[in-house]
Amino acid sequence: MKVFDHLKTIPQYLIPQHGLSVLAGKLADKKNLRIKNWVIKTFAKHYGVDMSIAVEPDLTAYESFNDFFTRAIRPETRPICDDPDTLACPVDGAVSQFGKITNGDIIQAKGHSYTVQDLLGGDAKLAEQFEDGEFITIYLSPKDYHRYHMPIDGKLTRMIHVPGKLFSVNPLTARTVPRLFARNERVVAMFDTDFGPLAYVAVGATIVGSMEMAWSGIVTPPTIKDVSETQYAEGDVTLKRGDEVGRFRLGSTVILLLPKGSYSWDESIKNEAPTLLGQPMVKRH
Repeated sequence: MKVFDHLKTIPQYLIPQHGLSVLAGKLADKKNLRIKNWVIKTFAKHYGVDMSIAVEPDLTAYESFNDFFTRAIRPETRPICDDPDTLACPVDGAVSQFGKITNGDIIQAKGHSYTVQDLLGGDAKLAEQFEDGEFITIYLSPKDYHRYHMPIDGKLTRMIHVPGKLFSVNPLTARTVPRLFARNERVVAMFDTDFGPLAYVAVGATIVGSMEMAWSGIVTPPTIKDVSETQYAEGDVTLKRGDEVGRFRLGSTVILLLPKGSYSWDESIKNEAPTLLGQPMVKRH
């Protein structure tokens, strides 16, 4: 089985990942009514997209596929946990891995791990803040709601755009591509919170047309060659629990890092278990 899994991922090493993703993004922005409506309806039916929670349930009302893909949902369908000692889940998706950061390593899948330092763009001092901390990786499938939100009140301090590959981030690829999340292009948002520093990582993937942050708009593309960082002064960007952080224009993965502390994960948080935006995720003691 492992041999076949690896064989299935070989094409991802061969395709022009960034070129294909840019093309997909452009096509997803097209507004040709006949083609756009057909693509949206076909996609929604194939993946079983639940439009009953959408602010706009009419598939033909969206101007482009990207507008449909980043659709808003009705707030009452995703109540946000308001316990000040509990982080709320930031997205609809499925848990890939979660738990303790050990010796600076994060578990990717059975037999695979990567370092916090690599994930955060090589910044050793920044990585030190999460020694013996906690992490959670949540995968957003094509059917999911693709906006990601704050799990707690926070003040933005830094945004780091880390260049990289654009492998798929589905469970198969996570099992077979070493250091997947530390190799793919990503945006790291650092927040000061009541829990201490919070690293909020939005990971790109194959045919992700772009990643967009609420305070800056589209961050990628353009794809860059070197790590790029933006500093924010206190008060520049403050987000409340449940506020939108950003959105994926064609799905991907969110990773959260917490500093060392006494935490207990909610009983609903299990590997491969589905998650809903706003549900209790991890409690501080």
